[in-house]
Amino acid sequence: MTRITELDTETVERIAAGEVVTRPASVVVELVENALDAGAESVEITIENAGLDLIRVADDGHGMAREDAALSVERHTTSKISGVADVERISTLGFRGEALPSIAHAARLELTTKHEESGVAGTRVVVDGDEKRVTAAGRAVGTTVSVRDLFERIPARRKSLAQPKREFARVSEAVTGYALTHPAVRFSLTHDGRSVVSTPGSGSYTDAVLGVYGRETASESTTVEHRTDGVAVRGLLVYPSITRANPTHVTTAVNGRTLRDGTIRGAIREGYGSLLPDGRHPVAVVDVSLPPEEVNANVHPAKEAVAFHDPDAVASAVERAVSEALSTEDLSRTADLALDLDAAVDDVGESAFESIAVIGQFRELYLLCEADDDLLVVDQHAAHERINYERLRAAVGDGGSDDETGQPGVESADIEPRRLPLTASEAALAETHRDDLAAVGFRFETDGASLRVTGVPAPLGRVASPEALRDALDALAAGEEPTDPRDELLKAFACHPSLTAGDALTTEEATQLVRRLGACEQAFACPHGRPTVLRIDEAAFARGFERPNTRF
Repeated sequence: MTRITELDTETVERIAAGEVVTRPASVVVELVENALDAGAESVEITIENAGLDLIRVADDGHGMAREDAALSVERHTTSKISGVADVERISTLGFRGEALPSIAHAARLELTTKHEESGVAGTRVVVDGDEKRVTAAGRAVGTTVSVRDLFERIPARRKSLAQPKREFARVSEAVTGYALTHPAVRFSLTHDGRSVVSTPGSGSYTDAVLGVYGRETASESTTVEHRTDGVAVRGLLVYPSITRANPTHVTTAVNGRTLRDGTIRGAIREGYGSLLPDGRHPVAVVDVSLPPEEVNANVHPAKEAVAFHDPDAVASAVERAVSEALSTEDLSRTADLALDLDAAVDDVGESAFESIAVIGQFRELYLLCEADDDLLVVDQHAAHERINYERLRAAVGDGGSDDETGQPGVESADIEPRRLPLTASEAALAETHRDDLAAVGFRFETDGASLRVTGVPAPLGRVASPEALRDALDALAAGEEPTDPRDELLKAFACHPSLTAGDALTTEEATQLVRRLGACEQAFACPHGRPTVLRIDEAAFARGFERPNTRF
């Protein structure tokens, strides 16, 4: 019979440490938040081997006295709350007293700190397994935490991590999130001796975006500052002439805590309204501030979510702030299709929809078609996306340029080398998936904090722009590690140039599109699984109009 037993203290602490410290990025987040809580104006992050060998975070905050430093590595010790009532009105980023002891159980930790009232000497605390040493040390006011050999004593956790470059992409994403939402703090991130993120700490959101995304993006933006009923909204909105393929470039924070909040992201998109092309997302930084008692920061084990007491009020304030900030800007834009309709519908083979007659177009998105006794409604974007995807997949399968793995790829076109600024996480992701990107036609050289694109996809003779590499990286970054990265890239390439709402088609063009869809292997779903065709039989009309039967 199975018996219930009480776990020993060490096992309990190891389990608790696993909840807080799951990967290098979570260590970085905890240490950066401690630095910000300490009032730091400068935060320097040094990473070696994606954080597995070393994570060092140095700040110029107020530091700690010797007694506090020695106590800080013990579980459930904190200066940020004193009782249960404080949990209901948290005004700091950290509050649970778990970060440093959890890190110490997962790695070798060294903390060096000095408070301005500590006199000449600071304090060094070293935790290595069960051993803790506290000695005097020289340091200016502030704190440095060094974490070495992460998860060396927890091999199962270390084995479960992704490739080092993928793990570093997560680290850089975390750092850039805080760098963008705290523009008054100077951030630097160095990986294996190379500087990958640097912001000036000037207090300007534009300067922070310049340091992360580059001059092109920063110059096409406007700041936002708005207050409604106790909800303050500050940040920066990039014009809709620059968009991305997924919402990860919408950086949000609540009371200074960087997190992916669905309420705020949805409100930002509503604020942009019809300015955004279908399926595209803005680049934006939005920090929402409201009284601590109006938001619960203690709803997620890793503090990755918050709960608003009045989410509708928050969403309304954000949407209004974004809409008003953009209303005064010149946001004219042009759009073109990299794979136009003619390229997608020529050489149609045998089609399952040969006998279908196109009646017309509804709302410049849906094609109404007659098929025997049924009415078919075709989503022109989903249909075009399926067509583009199967043609691209055929191009990859049939040959084209070979990548370093010897696998066939999409044909690539040589271009004059073009510098493409990327965020640090995007650059790391590009290196991780260099072979997969080569298979779909991208060739590039690493150039510091950016890439030099030397070749771009030319699927079916249509040459893509170098900027399409950003969309490819967004496709790879979505969710967890893709099981088939190349297929995800093909889906992304199929989606972006496809017809969207507002693209008017002649009856002839619509007929060509439907015929080409009927020749696809999987005609009834787009590459992402959404339906392309809805069928309404005549009997449904008879029931709706209360007819006893159909015409026949």
